[in-house]
Amino acid sequence: MSAPAPRLSILIVNWNTREMTRDCLASVMAGLGDLAAEVILVDNASEDGSAEMVARDFPQVRLIENTENRGFAAANNQAMEVARGDLLLLLNSDTLVHGDVLAQSVAYLDAQAEVGAMGCRVLNADGSLQRTCSMFPSPLNLALDTFGLSKLPWPRFFGRYHMRYWQRDSTRAVEVISGCYLMLRRTVVDEVGLLDEDFFFFGEETDWCQRMRAAGWELMLAPVGEITHYGGGSVKKLNHKRDIMLFSALVHLNAKHRGPAAAKLTALVLWIYTVTRAGAWSLLGMVRSQAAPRGRHYRAVLTHAREFWMA
Repeated sequence: MSAPAPRLSILIVNWNTREMTRDCLASVMAGLGDLAAEVILVDNASEDGSAEMVARDFPQVRLIENTENRGFAAANNQAMEVARGDLLLLLNSDTLVHGDVLAQSVAYLDAQAEVGAMGCRVLNADGSLQRTCSMFPSPLNLALDTFGLSKLPWPRFFGRYHMRYWQRDSTRAVEVISGCYLMLRRTVVDEVGLLDEDFFFFGEETDWCQRMRAAGWELMLAPVGEITHYGGGSVKKLNHKRDIMLFSALVHLNAKHRGPAAAKLTALVLWIYTVTRAGAWSLLGMVRSQAAPRGRHYRAVLTHAREFWMA
């Protein structure tokens, strides 16, 4: 006789973040309480002993070991294809789950039938608010953010992209939920499909959220509890490739959801941003040696990202 299906399937993708993943899994196990849940971890060919640690220290976790780094979207899709819960949670490996946020998130979705996906309140390592959940990264929103206007306290319009005027202390509909903590219904996945694997490491949850909204589902941030998201666990190992992948994803997102004109404008905004940063940091590096690596970083982005500048 087979075991009953869990209510919640928690999906974690790991790439060379062994110690963060250990802490994440420990916090998940402590936070489950009486919640019927399964944890599925996909390891993207880590070289730091992550898979061995999970198999040894967390035998209750279903471990999928890839022989190559398949990216965030593809690895999560692998987990979703074997998950048995009617609710799914995408959880980053560089997070800590606090209190009963898992159970409270499940209770929230149970009470809100029109909500397809939700996020919770997210904190930085120092306990300050992390502004997850946002508007779609349109050319306008990216320009406000990349050129520093979003940091101005007034007018409030300038802070619209990351909704800086909102402390995530109230329930609110949003356009994009961060993939660091994204809980959704299995029925939503059945309707809109899995993550788009054309997005290797960035943009996949933004694309997914747009598809959910287009299908008529509400996306909400609900302050039912908190997690800590350290950020950059795997990304820190990518160097300038991080920005190349991020910028490419932003252009692709706008091409897919807003059309070719929006993609061109997005590429232009990102090109101006990178050129000005490369110039400023390179000049500063001539008088301050510690600034030189930043100049090299942005020059590398310019050199290796021509294919989407001209998209």
